[in-house]
Amino acid sequence: MKFSRALVFLVLAVALRAEPEYPKQGPDIYDTKIDGGAQVEEALSQARLTHRRVLLDLGANWCIWCRRLHQVFESDPLVKPLLEANFVLVMIDVNQRDGKNRNAGLVRFYDNPVEEGLPVLLVLDADGKKLVTQETGALEAGKDGHDPKKVADFLTKWAPKRQP
Repeated sequence: MKFSRALVFLVLAVALRAEPEYPKQGPDIYDTKIDGGAQVEEALSQARLTHRRVLLDLGANWCIWCRRLHQVFESDPLVKPLLEANFVLVMIDVNQRDGKNRNAGLVRFYDNPVEEGLPVLLVLDADGKKLVTQETGALEAGKDGHDPKKVADFLTKWAPKRQP
């Protein structure tokens, strides 16, 4: 009986899962349906409660550099703990598709940082004040990806100052 319930749950979960926006790129890393403003508000609430800052990652699912940076965030042993301890990460889809600019209002609100290319990072304090916009080319390590040391240095520089 438990096996059949688990099987039904698994089948339903797979059926409800949306196809990736760009299947050849793999699973989506940016949610194509969620409102970026709502994501930021939720992240700011978490940041205030946990004494962290908010790191906005503006990108698109087709963007290989967005995926490479996401991989560094998710798995690098130097970067991941710094990110988790000091920031609430918000992945915001800013793709332009079918004549629509996703989260265009949010992009305008933050002075159109996507002009620098994708991905682009913004650090906000827990009150929502933008502290810095970082084009991520400066964090790259040649043609293959982002340099974990450069990413870690950026995160360390913009981490909240802790009281001793």
